[in-house]
Amino acid sequence: METILVLNIDHKKHLQFLSEQPLQVLQDFCKLAVDYLQKGPNFKLYNAAAQKLEVEPESIQNYIEGLVYLFMESTKNKLIFEQFQELIISLGFVDEKGALLNQLYETKQSEIENAMTNIGFKLPEYHNMKWRFEAQIASRTMLKQVEPTVTMDFTLKNAKETNDLKHVVLQADATNLLHLTRELEAALQEEKSQQMRKIKRSIK
Repeated sequence: METILVLNIDHKKHLQFLSEQPLQVLQDFCKLAVDYLQKGPNFKLYNAAAQKLEVEPESIQNYIEGLVYLFMESTKNKLIFEQFQELIISLGFVDEKGALLNQLYETKQSEIENAMTNIGFKLPEYHNMKWRFEAQIASRTMLKQVEPTVTMDFTLKNAKETNDLKHVVLQADATNLLHLTRELEAALQEEKSQQMRKIKRSIK
């Protein structure tokens, strides 16, 4: 059965590291991952785990977030048991280690879905955009043709706090602006095609 979830290289590397650890170590990381889903990151625990494994705390956080990402993306893509099992086997989680991840994936669905909702609320959303067209008309020292630029001020807001606004300023010439437009249009088309595939899968 072909899985419908593709992990990036970094997440694969972090998960494969965990697959090579003893079962007890993996169990500890799974507990930290569940705690992450319920309460968010706990850096004090990560420092303690880092000292125990003699690695950097940042590495511990990466391994935990690798597990969290695995569970969240699998839930987001609605992987069934067989698909999830095939995925974790490909990452090196077999026998008792695979059974442990399977059990967590099945029994912690509510925590995973709640975490996905909470994380989604924390993402800033588009609120407004202002732009202006800039060009230097003439100069005695100008030796070549000057390309006009477009300056855009994007206003983003926190989904929970409507008064919490953030400004992101982007400046681009006509060539880069055209390239950016094409990339965004391509991304929108790809998103539409993914949605269509999900709809088709849901009605099979």
